[in-house]
Amino acid sequence: MIWRIRGRDHDLSRRGWIMGVLNVTPDSFSDGGSFATAEAAIEHGLGLLAEGADLIDVGGESTRPGAVPVPEDEELRRVLPVVRGLRGRARVSIDTSKAAVAREALEAGADIINDVTGLQGDPDMAAVAAATGAGVVLMHMQGTPQTMQKAPHYDNVVAEVGDFFRHALEQAVSSGIDPMCIALDPGIGFGKTPGHNRDLLAALDAFQEFGRPLVIGVSRKSFLGHLAGTTDPADRFWPGVALTSFCRESGAAIFRVHDVKPHREALRMTEAILGDA
Repeated sequence: MIWRIRGRDHDLSRRGWIMGVLNVTPDSFSDGGSFATAEAAIEHGLGLLAEGADLIDVGGESTRPGAVPVPEDEELRRVLPVVRGLRGRARVSIDTSKAAVAREALEAGADIINDVTGLQGDPDMAAVAAATGAGVVLMHMQGTPQTMQKAPHYDNVVAEVGDFFRHALEQAVSSGIDPMCIALDPGIGFGKTPGHNRDLLAALDAFQEFGRPLVIGVSRKSFLGHLAGTTDPADRFWPGVALTSFCRESGAAIFRVHDVKPHREALRMTEAILGDA
């Protein structure tokens, strides 16, 4: 499975990637405010690299349920110093749904656009991706961060996410984006109940038809506690690590996580076993 990023091909078929989460925000659901200064964020990003992250996902606007949108200039103020500080030291993705933020972050040293709207938000985002050859993560979300967890409903969540991927891919390619630059994210927790999340994870094989790398982000999310039968947020850690192994066996290639080292170890162990199968 090849992911093309800025003209370079990366084969993820036998060795998946760990995407380390770097939230430069005061209100993210699990680590809001911990890395709100550029210095602290850069130091944390380098720490994620030292633990084995393959890329760092820098975000300046929280997408937790109910999060309030951040003005463009504030988002740029948060993320650009961090992207510049990591430039040449890390492969960086910019977690944004604003084309202007993506454009400036790419100029500052990022290589990947991680858009939670799947290019359905800002009408200029596809053009930015096409012009730069950046890697692109198309994520599915029902609604917006403000509305997504208000009674999400699907007749068939797997089929409907698949339909979204089909439409988003067609739209992206028609906008000039190289299909090899695209990865797909089913958006676990974004407009889904715990049951919807479970159904998507159980059916990841259904998305192999698109021939694009799958990104999975389950780290620290509340549905882990729901499915594991616990209300303590601390108890979400090991279920998340287990899902990295499970999802790799099911064909996922990129794992967006907060705690890099244990997820990396689970990923490498799974790949070692699958490689001998």
